[in-house]
Amino acid sequence: MQIKHINLPGTEKLDTYTTAVLKNLIVVLVWLILSYINGTLIVTFFRHQTFYEDPRYILFIHMVINDAVQLTVTITLFVLSYVLYKINVSVCCVFILLAVFTTRNTPVNLASMAVERYIAIYKPLHHSQICTVRRTYIVIGLIWFMCVAPDITDLFVTLVTESLSFFHQSVFCLRQNVFKDPVLARKRQAFDIIYFSCVFLTLVFTYLRILFAARALSTERVLAQRARNTILLHGAQLAMCMLSYISPSVEIVLRLIFPGRILEIRFANYLIVYILPRFLSPVIYGLRDKKFRKYLKKQLLSSRCRVRVQTVPPADRGAL
Repeated sequence: MQIKHINLPGTEKLDTYTTAVLKNLIVVLVWLILSYINGTLIVTFFRHQTFYEDPRYILFIHMVINDAVQLTVTITLFVLSYVLYKINVSVCCVFILLAVFTTRNTPVNLASMAVERYIAIYKPLHHSQICTVRRTYIVIGLIWFMCVAPDITDLFVTLVTESLSFFHQSVFCLRQNVFKDPVLARKRQAFDIIYFSCVFLTLVFTYLRILFAARALSTERVLAQRARNTILLHGAQLAMCMLSYISPSVEIVLRLIFPGRILEIRFANYLIVYILPRFLSPVIYGLRDKKFRKYLKKQLLSSRCRVRVQTVPPADRGAL
């Protein structure tokens, strides 16, 4: 048995039934694992007021929630592409825009966290005055505005250029199948270059300065090594997140090199660009950060205790 799956507009490829089931099992399993991890991080944050007053953790939990939404939307679209193949254009617009907004948010949020760390290291006496909770929420609002404003215009242009009947049709839910105006594609390329350049320059500047500061301020080799490792993980995460800006071009090149492996290239691209970076956030901030790790352990232990109490029969509870 073979299942239809999209390749390029106007062309189709076929996945075997086994391959289709395996791919969907992989992405759903990944979603379940990351949803549990992200859910635990979110609960830990909101149950401890100490995190409410720290801009670093506010930006972190915003990124976790953003990534959870992005992961849910993209995996839902992935599964729907196999189950239904085509969906209503209006519904597809909502899915596509949510996926685009949240995908753009992550690198910009990480750049904001990099700037916050830079201020903490180079202006420690003024950090609490510069990085206030109120300003942090303003920054989050600006992040959303910067990421939403350029792409929401795709919807407005489509509303003007397409007939009302178009939004009642069913299509395979790809961005180019819904927002079809050639001008929009050129606009997206321009904004991708701008976003990539700004985030990349922010990454290089802040993390190189932080690296030099870590070497200068750390009197012990272990502390310096830990600082370098953290910076490398930050850089790897940002680099993978920024792959979303160049992944369409990379995919086209790989298709030319491996013309018979189009579906495998698309699936691998999906895992590397949209899934893998979401595993690094919990590692960098949830496990490596001492303060958050302490409260995370308490949260996990309290959850286990509640589960044990619920599984003990009432008679045994009385005996306890």
